[in-house]
Amino acid sequence: MTLSRCIGAAVYYGDKRGRNTALENLRCAFGDQYTLAERKRIARGSYQNFARTFLDLFWATKLTPETWQQHISVHLHDEKIEQQARERGGVWVTPHFGNFEFVSLAWGFRGLPYTVVAQDFKNADLTPIFSRIRSHSGQTVIPQESAILRLMKHLKRGGYVGMLVDLNVTPGKTAAAVRCFGLWTSVPTLHVQLTQRLGLSIIPTVCMPLPDGRYEVSTLADIQPQPDEDITRLTQRVWDHFEAKIRQHPECWLWMYKHWRYRPVGALGVPHPDYPAYSNYSSLLADMIPETERGKQAQA
Repeated sequence: MTLSRCIGAAVYYGDKRGRNTALENLRCAFGDQYTLAERKRIARGSYQNFARTFLDLFWATKLTPETWQQHISVHLHDEKIEQQARERGGVWVTPHFGNFEFVSLAWGFRGLPYTVVAQDFKNADLTPIFSRIRSHSGQTVIPQESAILRLMKHLKRGGYVGMLVDLNVTPGKTAAAVRCFGLWTSVPTLHVQLTQRLGLSIIPTVCMPLPDGRYEVSTLADIQPQPDEDITRLTQRVWDHFEAKIRQHPECWLWMYKHWRYRPVGALGVPHPDYPAYSNYSSLLADMIPETERGKQAQA
């Protein structure tokens, strides 16, 4: 833990671009709730948490079915949720919060190994290394190519799928416009589409780092989409569970990531004060905003 704090702090001070992105994100997300000094503390904590996540990912290969519970506890908001998943399958979703890598690790040890989609590294030699580590408790790691079909088949067989759902994606048919800390952003909807088609549950889950070096993996809800429910509203419901958790522990989220690459307001090429300086106007995102919200957005 000392090593992760030192590495995280060193990267925070050395990564000027990422540090500025984090501070901009915090400014836009929280306004004047935090002073500049407090935003810097949160941003530095975010780097340190990220360093701890990956140091512990390599260390996790030492965990066994007999020892993992000494280091990771699991809290179910409803005891029935796990049994239901064992019988029917399910989709676990999490943001880049806390140790997001340990969410799948914990359920693998509990006998519910996920299939997860992972982006290949630019350095091709790293991909098999991380795939092996991430498969330690029985998970299956698949590339993005043809992932939708593979996930669909896996879930139809009663399998389990894990996804990161706070990625900022290009506005389009496979994305939804949601309110993220009061700002519009474009996020993937694959988790909603899969569960709607197959009649499965979405299980929002987070892995909270504890001060003593352990982790607590917690389910936050059991969202059961109906076939005729609005995809955007469902996507927003999932995100709202995560945002509440991030507001409680902002240092645990990945603030150096560009969560608001696209904005629905402001002229092209001209910064907008409500959105980070790196954001760019997108007419596609503006068109995705529900009509009931467009008037409010225009007035703002």
